[in-house]
Amino acid sequence: MPKIVDHEERRRRLVEAVWALAVRGGTEQVTLRKVAEEAGVSMGQVQHYYSSMQALIADALTRAVQAVNARIEQAVASAGDTAPEALLRTCLLALVSPDEESTRLMRFSLAVAGRAVSDPTMARVLAPTDDELLTFTAGLISGARLARGDRPSGTEATDADICWSLATSLGMDVALGYREPEVARKVLGHYVDQLLDARHG
Repeated sequence: MPKIVDHEERRRRLVEAVWALAVRGGTEQVTLRKVAEEAGVSMGQVQHYYSSMQALIADALTRAVQAVNARIEQAVASAGDTAPEALLRTCLLALVSPDEESTRLMRFSLAVAGRAVSDPTMARVLAPTDDELLTFTAGLISGARLARGDRPSGTEATDADICWSLATSLGMDVALGYREPEVARKVLGHYVDQLLDARHG
């Protein structure tokens, strides 16, 4: 009986190797040979799935962004309070989580950020949060304002963009050890308080 090969699992294994190498030594330390060694596979297997180092790193970055988005979705799905304001805070706080996986994903994203200067592919992946998430977040802000007895201000799309820019920046600080998680959560919470306070609208 022929052996069943899980191609997705093999790609995931190679991507995991890229993440580990980049976090430890930066993307300049990531080579096809080192990825093969890290993943415990042959060079031929790496080249079978990825034609170049650029293709491998691009896929690793895409998957890192997807993993971060999945963590946000998971936080929403497991939230006990589904009120708009509670969900808004839950979503944003998912990016300042101090757990090992979040830290690794954030550090990898930072490690490849330098490539975005000269690589349009990387720049597109690292572009600001996607429209779907921004629209969802803007809806939460509108709902939270209505729940507080205020009318939506019409600036919710911009407010959502600022929210994610701040959350991402704070998440990077936590991943690099520049801020303690509780400090990042306090800063983020303070901003949301002001955002939803009609006196500051």
